[in-house]
Amino acid sequence: MKSVRISDSEWRVMSLVWDKTPVAAGDIVEALSKPAGWHPRTIRTMLDRLVKKRALKATPDGKRYLYEPLVSMEDCVRRESRSFLQRVFGGEPAPMLLHLVRESKLSPHEIKELKRLLTQKEK
Repeated sequence: MKSVRISDSEWRVMSLVWDKTPVAAGDIVEALSKPAGWHPRTIRTMLDRLVKKRALKATPDGKRYLYEPLVSMEDCVRRESRSFLQRVFGGEPAPMLLHLVRESKLSPHEIKELKRLLTQKEK
């Protein structure tokens, strides 16, 4: 799958579609209008924009449309991570990782997993 650049607002729409695919436009509007404070027309505009970007597929289902992702969440996360890494840390992963480890509260399980990954990287 290809990755597509999506805005922060579009990310909220995509997260819902990734989680509940296929999902009707009305269900997306209902799920996002109150919590996000968005007008239903705004949400429908974002859906149209995501279809034009080829991030979503809209399939007619009677009088409504069902939306499904054309890009995976993993691909979008990968693209956003690379973009963030380049913008904020000059493309260098070590300073980013050190910063995140220093600034985050990690559970014992997460610390154990980090140690495992680092040990695996050493080999």
